Amino acid sequence: MDVPRTTDAARELRADLVERAAALRPLLSGNADPTDRERGVPAENIDALAEAGLLSLMRPARYGGLQTDLRTLLEVGREVGRACGSTAWVTSLLNANAWFVGLFPAEAQDDVWADTPHARVAGVVTPSGTARVVDGGYRVSGRWAPASGCAHADWAVLGVNRPDAEGTSDAVGIVLAPMSQLTIEDTWFVAGMRGTASNTLVGEDLFVPAHRFHSVPGAIEGRYATPFTDEALYRAPFVPTAALVLTGPQLGLAAAAVDLLVERAPGRALTLTNYTSQAEAPTIQLAAARAASLADSARLHAYRAADDIDEAARAGVFPDYDARARMRMDAGMAAVHAREAVRVVCSAQGASSFGESNPLQRIWRDIETGSRHAVLNPEVAAEIYGKSLFGIRGTVSVMV
Repeated sequence: MDVPRTTDAARELRADLVERAAALRPLLSGNADPTDRERGVPAENIDALAEAGLLSLMRPARYGGLQTDLRTLLEVGREVGRACGSTAWVTSLLNANAWFVGLFPAEAQDDVWADTPHARVAGVVTPSGTARVVDGGYRVSGRWAPASGCAHADWAVLGVNRPDAEGTSDAVGIVLAPMSQLTIEDTWFVAGMRGTASNTLVGEDLFVPAHRFHSVPGAIEGRYATPFTDEALYRAPFVPTAALVLTGPQLGLAAAAVDLLVERAPGRALTLTNYTSQAEAPTIQLAAARAASLADSARLHAYRAADDIDEAARAGVFPDYDARARMRMDAGMAAVHAREAVRVVCSAQGASSFGESNPLQRIWRDIETGSRHAVLNPEVAAEIYGKSLFGIRGTVSVMV
């Protein structure tokens, strides 16, 4: 099947956005330690990202957004992740939640952006709340975590169960609520990705109009409520997209670790050996080669899936179950390879990798945490994919 390819204009925009992200790296890396230590991305980072257009990648062009594609989001996330894992995670998630909003009916999208086109969206799609049917909509209560980026958001996407719709495609959904109706509990005390401030959102008996509900089973099967069916970005498959958006920051962390090894090894001796420069030691050379190759493998898996998603979306083709299973496998393998690249670098650099003044320890903590997000679980992804290769479908999880 012939499918539309990325246009020259889209490639030029992508390259420009990555360059904008690269230009911010000195600022973001300079703030990386305080971001981690103070458990939050500073406003200076968010303002710089917004000014560069990097928080509008997935917002519809109808509201002034850039409405790019998944590959662009991954490349930007990687570049930001080379400077700061937490900032990259927040960047990716704020954009990803804007994409979720783009699946809703037009009236819901207007609620978010018509009067405030720069509104940012955080969220948790796990159905941790309950929606009770009332006249004109729902009464929603629940606790939602981890809500990455919620400190910088104006709206939230919230996963809910609907007991009244049990057994139907509306039994599980996502709803939209303004942050002004929610409270944030400071619960994000973790070893890595500390700066994401992925705290808990709490809502009690919120009124949500009916047009701000979207069926999750419907979305998983490609039935989106947006009437703007000519917008390719919002035709991308729900689960593979939700998984892949998490890989961009991890690609950046792996690249940052390899960069540090290559930068520092020439000026350091290899302890308890005759090598005065680690760069001359075969053990370090082999470690560098392995780490760099693993980082490349992570990127190749993630970019392959992103390109397949983007091309299918442009063609108006919804990927079948087997294709989506492979995409989820690609996301899981990207996380595994990126994590292993960082581990190899830390082992090559020895115990000094974990000194508080060494950025490697922060990179290691961030990727060990971020790569274990449930939707990236490589064992679950492998079981889904392996079964699909034998024609066994739908027995592990609906999240495919």
